[in-house]
Amino acid sequence: MEKGIIIAGSGGQGILLFGRLIAYTLMLEGKNVTYFPAYGAEVRGGTANCTVILSDEFIGSPSVTNPDILVVFNRPSLDRFLSRLKKGGVLFYDSSLISDDDCSRTLQSVDAGLHVFRVPASAEAARLGSIKYANMVMFGAFLKKALASNISRAEKALRALVSERHSALIPHNLEAIRAGYEF
Repeated sequence: MEKGIIIAGSGGQGILLFGRLIAYTLMLEGKNVTYFPAYGAEVRGGTANCTVILSDEFIGSPSVTNPDILVVFNRPSLDRFLSRLKKGGVLFYDSSLISDDDCSRTLQSVDAGLHVFRVPASAEAARLGSIKYANMVMFGAFLKKALASNISRAEKALRALVSERHSALIPHNLEAIRAGYEF
C-alpha cells in the first residue's frame, strides 16, 4: 500500500511542519516515508507545499503527481492542486479560509467522488488563542480521519521536531492537535 499526500497553503501557515509531522508520526509506526518540501521565494506569505509518501514497501521517488490525499489551507492551493487529486481521493480544507460555496463550485468542476473533510482550522485555532495553531488543528483532524493514528505518536513526533527554542509552545500545539482530533 502506497499513498501520496500533498499539503499546500501560504508560507507562514506551518505547511512544512505539518508534512514533517505526518512523516515522523508514520516513521514511529514503522512505515516507509518520504517528505519533500517546496516553497516560493517569498516564504512567509508566498506559496508553500510539501509532499509525503507513505508505504509498506521501499519508496522509489519522493515525487507526488496525483495525490491520494490533499490538504489545503487557502483558495489558491485548492485551485492549483484539486485537479491533480485522484478519483475517490480525500480532500481536507480549512473552511475558515475557503468558503463552502467556493469549495463546492470548485469541486463541481472535478466530479471525482471525493471524500471531503471540512475543518474550520483557523477559526478553532483563533478560539484556542492564536491562528498560528491552525496547522495543528488540521493535523489533529488529519491524524484521526486519514491516518487512523493515535495522539501519543503525534506527541512524540512533535516533541522530536520542535526545537528547544520553541519548546514552550508544545503544550499549546498539543491542545490544538487534540481539538482537531475531536472533529
